[in-house]
Amino acid sequence: MIVTTPNVEYNARYETLHGHRHEDHRFEWTRDQFAAWTGRVCTGYGYTVEIRPVGETDRNSAPPTQLAFFRKG
Repeated sequence: MIVTTPNVEYNARYETLHGHRHEDHRFEWTRDQFAAWTGRVCTGYGYTVEIRPVGETDRNSAPPTQLAFFRKG
């Protein structure tokens, strides 16, 4: 299973942005929030996960999007 979410820490690059980067985004998580959520999914449902960056990585705020690649078993 693959899940992606915007990295809210990346939003600091947009000086005039207030809120989410796109109106369709239901949530935007920090890297720590995303890692905690993926950990709960793995514990609760027997998955392993690899978190990967999506997009060009900014040295201060990491990538604009984060991806969790879940494997069962």
